[in-house]
Amino acid sequence: MALKLILGNRNYSSWSLRPWLALKAAEVRFEEQVVPLGTDMFTAALSGLGTADRVPVLMDGTVVVWDSLAIIEYVAERYTDRHIWPTDPAARAMARSISAEMHSGFSGLRRLLPMNLWRPVEVRPLDEAATRGIERVSAIWRAARARFGGSGDFLFGRFCAADAMYAPVASRLLTYGVELDPVSTAYVAAIHAQPDFCAWRAAALKETWVIPEDEVDWPVVKRVAAPDA
Repeated sequence: MALKLILGNRNYSSWSLRPWLALKAAEVRFEEQVVPLGTDMFTAALSGLGTADRVPVLMDGTVVVWDSLAIIEYVAERYTDRHIWPTDPAARAMARSISAEMHSGFSGLRRLLPMNLWRPVEVRPLDEAATRGIERVSAIWRAARARFGGSGDFLFGRFCAADAMYAPVASRLLTYGVELDPVSTAYVAAIHAQPDFCAWRAAALKETWVIPEDEVDWPVVKRVAAPDA
């Protein structure tokens, strides 16, 4: 039976993007279902799954896995030949550590700069928490690239789960016009050129569902009218 991944809005749901990217990059086959956040469709799709009404959710027959990092780890164990994590033990240890750090931290960055793929690039003033988060992210990227990047474009050379975990942050930093060091700037460009990320973004741009609280400086967003328009 094929895997099935239940996702939220592509434009906003950074946690949905993470396992989707990891599975796509590893060429793991799966079905996908996009359900708009906060709707009756969303509630119906997750009803009875025991997932605390959150996406993403992975279904593998009778097995149900939720939470982005848990999904990535489950698939990495199930498809060991796909090398979702780096094969080198030291690189894999760092990749898992920085992925866990992304999973549990950076709340200030995420709060001030929500993922919004259709928002035009426009600089947004940063507060102290977001600035600290950006500095830490950039330091992580520089360290991984310096130690394990080699001749590849991604954190550990070839694209892996750690890149999937940080891709939504790369999108945020571009969307809100954040100035970065050269290594981080090149990495953001590499993420935005990655074919699977490009496919996700193209699909996001076709969505019409709007979540006003994720529209910073509403109604700057292009293409979509305000709900009361």
